[in-house]
Amino acid sequence: MNVGHSLRLAFATIVVLGAAIVGSAASATVAAEPSGTIAFAEAPGANPNFIFPYLGCAYSSVNNINQFQTLMFRPLYWFGLGGSAEFVPSLSLANRPVFSHGDRTVTITMKGWRFADGQVVNARSVMFFLNMYKADPTAYCGYNAGEGVPDQVKSAAGHGNTVRINFTTSVNPNWILDNYLSQITPMPDRWDRTSGSQLSTCAKGTFGATSTDTACNAVLTYLTKEGSTTSTFSSAFWQGGVDGPWRLTSFSAAGNATLQPNSKYRGPQKAQVRFVKEIAFTTIQAEESELLNNDLSIGYIDPSVLTGPAPAPGRVGPNWVPLASHYSLVTGTAWSFNYAAYNFTSSDPNGAAVTQLYIRQALQYAVDQRSLIENADKGYGSAIDSPLPPSTPRTLSKLIVNPYPFNFAAARTLLSAHGWTLQNNVQTCTEPGTGAGQCGANIAQGYQLSFNVVWAAGSPSLDETLTSEIANWQSLGILITHSTDTFNNVISDCTGAKPFEICAWGYGWSYVPSNYPSGESLFLPGGDFNVGNYGNAQMSSLIRSSIYGTTTLGAYASFAAQQLPVLYQPQANSLVEVARTLKSAVGFTPNPLGDFMPEYFHY
Repeated sequence: MNVGHSLRLAFATIVVLGAAIVGSAASATVAAEPSGTIAFAEAPGANPNFIFPYLGCAYSSVNNINQFQTLMFRPLYWFGLGGSAEFVPSLSLANRPVFSHGDRTVTITMKGWRFADGQVVNARSVMFFLNMYKADPTAYCGYNAGEGVPDQVKSAAGHGNTVRINFTTSVNPNWILDNYLSQITPMPDRWDRTSGSQLSTCAKGTFGATSTDTACNAVLTYLTKEGSTTSTFSSAFWQGGVDGPWRLTSFSAAGNATLQPNSKYRGPQKAQVRFVKEIAFTTIQAEESELLNNDLSIGYIDPSVLTGPAPAPGRVGPNWVPLASHYSLVTGTAWSFNYAAYNFTSSDPNGAAVTQLYIRQALQYAVDQRSLIENADKGYGSAIDSPLPPSTPRTLSKLIVNPYPFNFAAARTLLSAHGWTLQNNVQTCTEPGTGAGQCGANIAQGYQLSFNVVWAAGSPSLDETLTSEIANWQSLGILITHSTDTFNNVISDCTGAKPFEICAWGYGWSYVPSNYPSGESLFLPGGDFNVGNYGNAQMSSLIRSSIYGTTTLGAYASFAAQQLPVLYQPQANSLVEVARTLKSAVGFTPNPLGDFMPEYFHY
């Protein structure tokens, strides 16, 4: 994620960072020897730039996790295969977790797979991650202060192939599996060091002990530095810790990666091609040029090149004519929701305006999602009205009705009813104060309503979306300044200290590896991707009701739809081109989590 975590941006994850193609759960026909090369296009400006699978939010994106790291380093529990986002026990490093003692204890039994250097992936491999998480949880973009792992872990210990975690309270097993156990990446002893030559004791230390925390913090400092040093990515240090189906053999500073089969992989689906090449691009146009030259096996296109729209939601219309003879167009929805983040921390009047619900309502009323999907996305998209993915099953939540459909008149009325007057075509506060009919706290007499908008460059459809929204806001009399940058830089800006009121990386949040679509990461104070520092007591209560008890997500999602903690944006579906020569047992479908699993492909 999720930007995604997928950021974990959905890509925002991110994406997402558009979704990648995977085969079905059924095993494809396996060649005697892997042969051929898959050339996979990375999303524009979203090249992998971090290899250590303990990521801060500046690096936590689908391009780093689902489309790079997990090819090499498998998480404890695997989610996603084919068109499904569901839990896949056969691809997991451990058997199904067993909950006991009133859901206060979970027992994990490892399967005994091995790292490339021969070490068994065992309980100590899991404790390595857990000990590091306990030592400095804020360094990991999966941490939600006071919630789940590690803050609600009373004790944790591992022996042989068994790990037992005791919680301080009863927990929702689905929530713990989907959002916490799924994020644990077992790590090899070879990484337990503070320099190239100095070994440490983080992996074998006692969970929560001061000595363990001290050791793990020193290890974390070293591995974080090495994890962003691209020249080390294909080294024996990292590749000796591979337990997935692929190993990295070369990596360039630009983000081009070459992977080959890991002969030590113990999982059920072995690689069927000799090479996977992940190719970096700065723009979608450069990627499309490679497709036109038939140089890619899998690549993305922007919907702007299509001459015909989607015939119906979920269905594919005519392909881009120059590609149709060599490629098949496929599409699908992501397990994510698209949004732009508000900045609730700014102390200037712009930030004060963001904190006013009626102003956020006016901004949302001016977003014509249906029109944007039809025009910018050629019909390949979904309207987003709440933090739940469009494909959320009714067992998790009732249908959320959009409380703020496109309505210019309603937006104007909201502003005029709260003390704003058009002066020289600019909304100006003429009724300062905090009473009924006044502008609100910290908004002074004569203040002109204005916002700074930042978004990721490189996608014509995203440019069209933001340009259209800005035009609508300006027609209401709202002043807008804006700037663009690469996806990776925008993620860094939005999660850092750069000034903005609205920040859009283009893909929102992917519920991966936090697979249960609850809101603790996004909207609880201290949530790992609460980008704008949103906080609301009722929101927090509703979120906690859904993660500790049996309450569905409907009440939380309805409240989030009404309260607008973020600016909901239309969600474009991935448009993926797959070479007609590429095969799998049952065809191709974009994976909702953005998982890239080339071991299921062959020629």
